[in-house]
Amino acid sequence: MREALAACWPLLLGIGLMMLGNGMQGTLLGLRANLEGFPTAITGIIMSGYYVGFLLGSVLTPRILGNVGHVRVFAALASLGSTAALIHAVFPDPTIWTIFRVVTGFSFAGLYIVSESWLNDTATNETRGQILSVYMLVTFIGIAGGQFLLTIADPGGYSPFIIVSILVSLALIPTALTASPMPAVQKTEKLGVRQLYRISPLGVVGILFVGVLQGAFFAMGAVFGGLQGLTVFQISMFMSLSVVGGALFQMPIGKISDIFDRRQVLMFCALITGALALATVYVAQNYSVYAFLAIATVYGGFCMPLYSLCIAHTNDHMEPSQMVAASSGLILVNGAGAIVGPIIVSSLMGWFGGIAFYLFMAAVSFVIVLFALYRMTRRQAVPEEDQNDFVAMPVRSGVVAVGLNPEAEWEGEEEELSSEAGEGSLTKASMAILEDLSDDDDEDELMDDGPSIWNRNG
Repeated sequence: MREALAACWPLLLGIGLMMLGNGMQGTLLGLRANLEGFPTAITGIIMSGYYVGFLLGSVLTPRILGNVGHVRVFAALASLGSTAALIHAVFPDPTIWTIFRVVTGFSFAGLYIVSESWLNDTATNETRGQILSVYMLVTFIGIAGGQFLLTIADPGGYSPFIIVSILVSLALIPTALTASPMPAVQKTEKLGVRQLYRISPLGVVGILFVGVLQGAFFAMGAVFGGLQGLTVFQISMFMSLSVVGGALFQMPIGKISDIFDRRQVLMFCALITGALALATVYVAQNYSVYAFLAIATVYGGFCMPLYSLCIAHTNDHMEPSQMVAASSGLILVNGAGAIVGPIIVSSLMGWFGGIAFYLFMAAVSFVIVLFALYRMTRRQAVPEEDQNDFVAMPVRSGVVAVGLNPEAEWEGEEEELSSEAGEGSLTKASMAILEDLSDDDDEDELMDDGPSIWNRNG
């Protein structure tokens, strides 16, 4: 493990710096939009632009990688992301902010693909699970730390945007100088979104509404804090503690889902998330800021693992060879939800005030609960011995969910998985998104190849 970390620490450092900059910028823009007097609904449109760009970057970056290579793509996108951060400070205009929020999302999607596929290629089957754990820690520290960086500079000035630009630029240095060989760009099996829905309806619908839920939270959380009259420090605490709560609850919830029917665990977490959202509305209105921060932490603890639970539930219904393509489809669906979420919640907040923020979270959570209940009446649970191990996924890092699978142990398929997991599976997954967009559907193919799936999982 020491040798593995020695080989990949530059990549981890680069990812950590990216997460610091990205985490800081997302919350900063919400604060600054409020200071600039942008209407809440307009702020939601601006913030949703990030997810539009993220989807575009996930689709287009693998194509660019095949032409010019990882180092050049990373350098170009880091420069683009760094420049976009500064333009927000120079031109505080909603239209320009929306355009460059799309540019930022595009840049970060590509940066994640390059660095994380590289990290995945550096790992071996023996070290992949441990490296994933370290990566998870780096991701959560980066996101949470980015919130606290807001307190060192006035959000109304240029300095915070300069700090974001510096962090993104610094992320280029360790990644560009790493001695690890560049991973290969390969193609993977196709699996359309409609096919994916037929195999795992709850996984697809769940990941869609989780995208709505978490996209709205990260895009508009700072705006909600401003409407509640919180200080910049209190807003940074609110956002970071929500992420910390997710980090603390991920593995315990995951272990429970490995033992019991994963649909029940998913439904329970969504139910608690909705109940805590309603409770947070009351606490924010009637209790101290410390009580609000405490319940926000627990809310994050149940909300953030929903993404990982949907991925794990879907994988329970997949053959090993389909999992990369399935994860690609789930990213596409989750990203679509993340685009819509900020627009809807910002409009509601514009009409009804800050109280609509957590009421919307509660409503979306209860939709997941109801659909999970419905699906439990339509299909038997996957037997415990057939469930795949839960893998905790980083919060809002998008494409990383695909590539860094820990060591897998399917009888009779170890050699196939070993070669596949170590050769840029992340980038292959992004290529699958492109295939989903360019291919309408292959339902007949599913009917030909699918009986083993249905027989195995009921």
